[in-house]
Amino acid sequence: MSKSRAFCDSLTRRSLLQVGGGMLFGRSFGLDQLLAAPAERSAGAATETSMILLFLKGGLSTIDTLDMKPQAPAEFRGPFSPVATAVPGIEIGEDLPQLAREMGHFSLVRNFAHRNSDHGPADHYMLTGYHPVAGFNPNLNPNNQRPAHGAVIARQLGPRGSVPPYVCLPRMHASGGPAFLGPSAAPFVVEADPNSPGFAVPNLQPPLVVDPRRFDDRKSLLEAVDRYRRSGDLAANRPAASINTFQQRAFDLMTSSATRKAFDIGDEPEETRERYGRNSLGQCCLMARRLVEAGVRCVAIDHTNWDTHDNNFQVLRNDLLPLLDRGVSALFADLHQRGLLKSTLVVVTGEFGRTPRINANAGRDHWGPSFTVALGGGGVQGGRVVGRSDARAERPDGPHYGPEELSATLYRLLGIDPATEFHTPEGRPVKIADSSRVISELL
Repeated sequence: MSKSRAFCDSLTRRSLLQVGGGMLFGRSFGLDQLLAAPAERSAGAATETSMILLFLKGGLSTIDTLDMKPQAPAEFRGPFSPVATAVPGIEIGEDLPQLAREMGHFSLVRNFAHRNSDHGPADHYMLTGYHPVAGFNPNLNPNNQRPAHGAVIARQLGPRGSVPPYVCLPRMHASGGPAFLGPSAAPFVVEADPNSPGFAVPNLQPPLVVDPRRFDDRKSLLEAVDRYRRSGDLAANRPAASINTFQQRAFDLMTSSATRKAFDIGDEPEETRERYGRNSLGQCCLMARRLVEAGVRCVAIDHTNWDTHDNNFQVLRNDLLPLLDRGVSALFADLHQRGLLKSTLVVVTGEFGRTPRINANAGRDHWGPSFTVALGGGGVQGGRVVGRSDARAERPDGPHYGPEELSATLYRLLGIDPATEFHTPEGRPVKIADSSRVISELL
């Protein structure tokens, strides 16, 4: 596989826990400036729907998987063949046989397209619903320009119980951050591979420099200081109150049995772990199921490297597609069997597709003008195909959907009004979604 494209796997750890835990363990942060008051919740009752976003970083070749063109010339169609799915009339790639059997649980948007075929900007576009300004590269900038979907969900809906509302695993994508929403909407970043032997979540452990016997003493001391703060003028001490809230969140995470249990993937039967696949993608899918079952509202899985410029077909068949087929099919089947599929939206996409024409290195290059996104559960009608691409998968055949409509659809399914506005620190209003048009055929 080509290694020509370097990826920035994560920003600095700006999770809620780390900033909040900083004061608890003696580190100093400018929380009075970083902590903004949460925005108003969306009007109306939010659904109990959660979302799992599987982001295939580098770009899945959908012409070889989810939107095959067996009648196209050889230099377009490639060597793979389609296979029938559980839904009559719908075919997908032969290297996804287990996913084909789950076709009734998800649908395909085959008329999806956008105008950017560059890593970085395209990532930002798909993960936020907003196209960045010219020259913006989230891999080189300290934060994305717009909040990621998970950050918006965290801000608008808040946590359920003691588990964090937004989790990224095994790392945070460079465009997965909260932007101007600030650290209070930032994800809890696992920063560890659930498939690793002895997997543990670093952020759920007190720093090693703090003796566990002193942990309660430090918390008691902070509580005494907080009582002193509260004894003064409340308005004057509003930043201090915010700091106290953040500290409490950090402490709650580290002492929450529910949170620790959700992340304890070793508690799963070996048979279940094998069903998902003993690899990073499969175990991340299993972890995502555990997290939404525990109450996490949004889980973002960042999986790389799908940037198949060289030997596309060999890499897909031997390395990538077996992982995708096993992990995602197990996720849909498991959610369905546990009664969680109706309340869990699953989205599978990359930042773009791959060029319909095969290049000189038996690979496919970046292609934003036409690709396919898969969605299932959470109010999405399974077993459907929305739209179509042309005979060579070069462009949508007719009207198309893009990241703006995908964002509006995700928010609508989670009970968030896409027309809701945030305000930047400068006071400028910004809508949650760049469009109010939803992909109505899915609903």
